[in-house]
Amino acid sequence: MPSAAILDPIDWKILRELQQHGRLTNVELASRIGLSPPPCLRRVQALERAGVIRRYRALLDAAALGFHVTIFAFVGLKSQADAELKAFTARIEGWTLVREAYAISGEADFLLKCVAQDLTALQDFIIRDLTAAPNVEHVKTTLLLGVAKYEPGVPIP
Repeated sequence: MPSAAILDPIDWKILRELQQHGRLTNVELASRIGLSPPPCLRRVQALERAGVIRRYRALLDAAALGFHVTIFAFVGLKSQADAELKAFTARIEGWTLVREAYAISGEADFLLKCVAQDLTALQDFIIRDLTAAPNVEHVKTTLLLGVAKYEPGVPIP
């Protein structure tokens, strides 16, 4: 993956626009950054090939879709051996309620963001799947009450 040092100002403009407006057509993007469409498309494709642009997606409104409860679960494992970490990470992939998962340092080994339609669904997941998973020593959860800021991506100046 390229370092930030090899991206020129036009690349940064492309990334800023796509991060804020992922559905821009190539013609719209080219107009916004001051290029003609063919070189703009080549640059976007190069950024994709280099792994700087990983994928495109729509941001959905969870509440509008009936998903009203979000928790953060701090998970401590009994063992942090490489095989155990890989096994837990693989298990996370199969849990659809887990929307984000981070390996962290401190009192817990993982931070999971879990989204469900209601508290019952989350409670069932925590008891049946998460706390019962092999190598899980402890789980502490925090209920999300509201979102003060949600700005996915990176802070491009």
